[in-house]
Amino acid sequence: MQYKDYYEILGVKREATGAEIKSAYRKLARKFHPDVNKTKDAEQKFKDLNEAYEVLSDKTKRQRYDSLGANWQGGSDFTPPPGYEHFNFNQRGGAQSFGFDDLGGFSDFFSSLFGDMGAKHSSQAGSHQKSSRGESFYENLNFGQAPKQASQPQSIDLDITQNLNISAKDLFSKKPIPIRFKVMEKCPHCPQGGGFCPHCGGTGIISEQKSVNVKLPLEVKEGQKIRLKGEGKTDNRGHKGDLYLKINLKDTEYQIDGINLTKEVEVTPAQAVLGCKKDIKTLHGNIGIKIPAGTSSGTLRLKSLGLPKKEGGYGDLNAKIKIVIPKKLSDKEIDLYKKLADLE
Repeated sequence: MQYKDYYEILGVKREATGAEIKSAYRKLARKFHPDVNKTKDAEQKFKDLNEAYEVLSDKTKRQRYDSLGANWQGGSDFTPPPGYEHFNFNQRGGAQSFGFDDLGGFSDFFSSLFGDMGAKHSSQAGSHQKSSRGESFYENLNFGQAPKQASQPQSIDLDITQNLNISAKDLFSKKPIPIRFKVMEKCPHCPQGGGFCPHCGGTGIISEQKSVNVKLPLEVKEGQKIRLKGEGKTDNRGHKGDLYLKINLKDTEYQIDGINLTKEVEVTPAQAVLGCKKDIKTLHGNIGIKIPAGTSSGTLRLKSLGLPKKEGGYGDLNAKIKIVIPKKLSDKEIDLYKKLADLE
């Protein structure tokens, strides 16, 4: 069988501390989780990561693994050390009988080193009825570390924070906005993970698509967080977290400043010199404005054409004058510009 270098899989040194191993695992597990990473080899990498973390995060298993000594040759064929080869991993009946699921679907290399430990755990009265692989998944995804004892409370982060891009039209309409987001939760069909499950693939985790309608408060600001109570993750005891929406004010037509808006109004050089009337589109409908003669730059304030106020009424719309050169000029127009240049 192939030797597995668990330190190399997690990208840590052999003298790495438990905290360093845990940090490396969390970073890589997030990257290769099948619900996030859709590449062909992501699932296998994810399994290897959990197998490596299962061993290196457990003091007893890590000591046994480190005892291989000269057999630390990643990628080479591996023969178990003396004493391991006499263990019958396929025997049925008795205290040492177990199947593939007892080891949480780990590799043959893992089984050859820790199969006896798996059998020992499987013979206990179920106080540890969870696969260590599932425990790793939950810890990585902030579902909290599975309790060591039934009486020990879980430490679970059930809240979700998601960015929400908002336009001026969204703020003006005052209508609820539909929000879609994904939540990773424990699989209700096999909450312990391990083995084969058509719903989660044996990971113990499912990705669920959720949808909620959000009514934005008036005068919402950039970076503000809106809390939707009970719309976060759910743990195995039925506790629900909250969904926090972080507001990003983004609009291709308007600059948003509180209840006031700014919009560019383009005029040609001739219109700026002579003055003109311009029809512009606003959230309140189309209106006509007068551009004074001799306008070179500046802003025209259009009262009560902005966003709704809390106390009633609306903010203002600032029409920012921008002089632009026509993209296509006729020969006659170019000649006129030349004559104008000679007069200046």
